[in-house]
Amino acid sequence: MNTEIIRHVREMCPLVHCITNYVTVNDVANMLLACGGSPIMADDIGEAADITSICNATVINIGTLNVRTIESMVAAGKRANELGHPVILDPVGAGASALRTETTFRLLKEVKFSVIRGNISEIKTVYAGSGSTKGVDADAADTVTEDNIGEAAAFAKELSARTGAVIAITGAIDVIADKDQAYITRNGVAAMSKITGTGCMLSAVIAAYYAANPDCPVEAVTAAIAAEGLCGEIAAKKAEEEGRGTSSLRTWLIDAMSNMDDETLAAGKKVERV
Repeated sequence: MNTEIIRHVREMCPLVHCITNYVTVNDVANMLLACGGSPIMADDIGEAADITSICNATVINIGTLNVRTIESMVAAGKRANELGHPVILDPVGAGASALRTETTFRLLKEVKFSVIRGNISEIKTVYAGSGSTKGVDADAADTVTEDNIGEAAAFAKELSARTGAVIAITGAIDVIADKDQAYITRNGVAAMSKITGTGCMLSAVIAAYYAANPDCPVEAVTAAIAAEGLCGEIAAKKAEEEGRGTSSLRTWLIDAMSNMDDETLAAGKKVERV
């Protein structure tokens, strides 16, 4: 794996346009700053395409989907495509409602995505057009386990070949693939699921890492996922030592990302090629 991915991010400070969900937008912005990027949030149709034009990458997150922002998502995505900028799709809750599923497929039809990141249920919905989710969480029946890693990797490669995007399936075990190669990461802790927005933050970090490392997209996405998972481990250890709860964990997660560098990631990443 490229050993200078984080250095490239901090040197470039990529500007990332996030059309994301209002539950997590502040944490997304702070996590982007912590990882070495710079955030801009603009979801009005009157400026979405213009803002994308001055950015290095675009994140489209359907977490708090509404009709007003769907056209902004399409416009921003198309403009990013015209400029050759990476576009990341976070299909939050795809499969949970008709609006989410239909919007996901409209976006996939009208915008070429560089990365599609979601939990296994969301990614299966992208693949099949139907699926089961528990709100915006993965259905337990879909979980990636030690027994089905190979199957999940093959599935991700096939979806990448179909969409042209790097596929990132995140959960207790993460699977990242393009049509030719796949990695798994095992960084992270269960307590991260008790903080709203870790996935939204991750999609933004992926955008920054991809923008700064366009020559190794699968490695960049894998590094972003491993880095945030490692930050979760660092934060959870500190919270346990000090007897703190989830609010402290959230703060220390962002703190750990602000201190993350290539050397720390190399020492702590749990990444395998499959």
